[in-house]
This record gives sequence, C-alpha cells and structure tokens, in this order.
Amino acid sequence: MAEENQTTTTAGRVDRAFSNTPGGSGTAGKTTIADGVVSKVAGIAAREIPGVYALGGGGARALGAIRDAVNATDLTQGIKVEVGETQVAADVTIVVEYPAPIQDVATQVRDHVADAIHRLVGLEVVEVNVDVNDIHIAGDDDNNEESSRVR
Repeated sequence: MAEENQTTTTAGRVDRAFSNTPGGSGTAGKTTIADGVVSKVAGIAAREIPGVYALGGGGARALGAIRDAVNATDLTQGIKVEVGETQVAADVTIVVEYPAPIQDVATQVRDHVADAIHRLVGLEVVEVNVDVNDIHIAGDDDNNEESSRVR
C-alpha cells in the first residue's frame, strides 16, 4: 500500500496531511509547519558552521545586538525562505570570521542548511543562496578610543 502524502500551502504555512499507513503511528491527522519554523531551522544550522561570525546585514545585526542584550535572540535573522508545496528555497546572509576561507564557509553553510531543512522539516531543498555580507576581524568590536587620534 503506497503512502498518501498531500501537501498544500495556505497563507504562509505548509500543510502536510498524512494518512494512516502501515508502519506509521496508526493515528491519522494533519501536521502544519510554519515558514518561521523553517527559517529557525536554517538559522540554527547556519550558526553551527565554524567561521560564521553572525547572520544578517549591518542593520539586522545592530538590531540583533539589542535583542541579544535583552536575551531575545532572533534565530531567523539573516534568513529568508520561500516554502512551496513540497519544496523550499532559502537565502542566508552571513558574516565570515577572518581568516576563514570564505568559499569553504559558504559551501558548508549551504550544505548544512539544506541537510537540516530536509532532515527536520521533510521538504526538498531546491536551493540555498549564501550572501557573504561582511567579514569580521578580531578586534573590530574592541573599544575604538585606543585607536582614535583625537581625545
């Protein structure tokens, strides 16, 4: 007996209905996975890669620093997903730590994000675009008064 899968997209979420199939849990029902969940999975996966300093562009990172200060980290920062009926595409904006090889970090992010989405959400990942927005150099976050010529 073939497993019956039906997937529909409704108002920004993916609805996946599964029939009662042999080897399954034995209970029919419907599971709904919001786009935000897919974004969080992608964000967590991207942060796990060595050489990724932060996610998001300059403005998003500044707002993220404020969120971090009040212990409200946004795990979807720097992540944009498009979720279809059975497929998902993701755009990830990262800041790479110097001297990590940028192409290697981007490739690892792409592979890890695709694997995490497929494994945890169950959707086919058609593409993961990685945008390297900046490079972080240790000492950039230090107090700039020491390097200032004027006091």
